[in-house]
Amino acid sequence: MNHVFELEGVDYQLWLSRWQQGYRLHFGDEVLASLDLSHQGDGCGLLTVAGASEPVRFAVDGDTIHLHIRGRTRVLRYRDPLSAHALVKKDAGLLVARAPMPGVVVQTSVSAGDQISAGTALMVIESMKLESVIRSPQDGVVDRIHFNEGESFEHGAVLVTITEEGH
Repeated sequence: MNHVFELEGVDYQLWLSRWQQGYRLHFGDEVLASLDLSHQGDGCGLLTVAGASEPVRFAVDGDTIHLHIRGRTRVLRYRDPLSAHALVKKDAGLLVARAPMPGVVVQTSVSAGDQISAGTALMVIESMKLESVIRSPQDGVVDRIHFNEGESFEHGAVLVTITEEGH
């Protein structure tokens, strides 16, 4: 599963894949290490990275994770990977919803010309048997739907183009 975390103002896109009894942590095309978190209750756990274990304390407040490890506290902000990747400014007044992973369009929820609000579901996509909703991060007007229901797309493909209001 793909995840995006912000740490000290920098976004890190990480990928977790199942491996033996835990996970493997990927950064880009590189496997960094095996990873496992054993939750021990009350905000405590044991984090094992590449076979080395460290006790950790953590608190989750919405999308913010406070993590205390090795005597230092770090604040991570979880960013929805679909929102973090999907909407990128293209030109002044235009946004494009990009595919965060290869897949197929299951359902289109809007049409060209529709006025939309922040959070509006634009379409439902399926990748590796997992359905995800692509949502608008802001108000605007749907300019173009690039893929029809049932059509497949590659990672990074433009799915929907949105015009900002007033443009």
